[in-house]
Amino acid sequence: MKHPLPVHPTHLCVLRLSALGDVCNLVPTVRALQRQWPGVRITWIVGKAEHSLLSGLSGVEFVVYDKSTGLAGMREIWRALKDTRFDALLHMQQSLRASVLSLGLRAGVRIGYDKARSKDWQHWFTQHQLAPHPRAHVLESFMDFARELGVEDLTPEWDLAIPDDARREAREVSGEQDYVLISPCANPRLRNFRNWSAEGYAAVIEHLWNHGLVTVMSGGGSTQEREMGARIQALCSEGAVVDAIGGTSLKGLMALIDGARAVVAPDSGPVHMANALNTPTVGLYATTNPQRAAPYRWREHVVNRYPEAVRTYLHKSPDEIVWGTRVRHPDAMSLIHADDVIAHLDALLMEPRDEA
Repeated sequence: MKHPLPVHPTHLCVLRLSALGDVCNLVPTVRALQRQWPGVRITWIVGKAEHSLLSGLSGVEFVVYDKSTGLAGMREIWRALKDTRFDALLHMQQSLRASVLSLGLRAGVRIGYDKARSKDWQHWFTQHQLAPHPRAHVLESFMDFARELGVEDLTPEWDLAIPDDARREAREVSGEQDYVLISPCANPRLRNFRNWSAEGYAAVIEHLWNHGLVTVMSGGGSTQEREMGARIQALCSEGAVVDAIGGTSLKGLMALIDGARAVVAPDSGPVHMANALNTPTVGLYATTNPQRAAPYRWREHVVNRYPEAVRTYLHKSPDEIVWGTRVRHPDAMSLIHADDVIAHLDALLMEPRDEA
């Protein structure tokens, strides 16, 4: 049974803890809610790293949950919000951890995904499910929450905050020269398999260098990412690469992305950060379906080898698999060729940048 939804909500709770790319894709839903009801209070329960990326988002009150604190951290949030009753809880995190956290929040109605999209039994923890939306992009799946509440203007808008100290941090890395930003590694999780080759990145960097553009490499400080950066740099001409892997804050990375001529990266936070900042973006996709998870405004510039990867490693056609299926094979990203990346990148660099 569907519970009634608030007609004119005054206080909404967004529950989405992770990840960096996903929270970037969620911001347009927050902006749509704010346009529909300019005075609405929005409390967003978010992860620690994700908060460092989104801090300063106008009109949003953040409650930060550090997943390393487990149940104790949840109890702290419950105590802090014990006197708060939300008109609606928008349960946008399909994980058992988030669903347990939701149990201690007071809300007139709890809205979650329809059963087809629900994972980790999320539909057991909600009272009102979204209308079905098969084969939706991640951004559109989030926007379905606004649509369900009756929001009329669903135009994607971001307007992320980049403080002055982050811009100074970025200038210390890049100097005053024009540059392209490459973030070579996705999150170093087990069986992630989203990373392209050092040789491929080096070919792209050499092409840019021969056309007068330096490359700034970004990433986290993990051993895997630092080793990848070192391998790439060893294959490139001296001076072609500024290695900033592990050397910036998240806000500093945002400022670097905002100042770049273009961004090249696999399916990871930086492509969605670049999309949010309207920086031209070439996404590298073979293990992830770009129709579901490409940088939204730059979908036509994705290097898409996902259908080929599905046929090669899953031995099926893309129409035969469940929407969102990952190709978990270590060789899948090798289907991407440097010439394809360079062609998309050259096309983007020739276009005037739309500052909208």
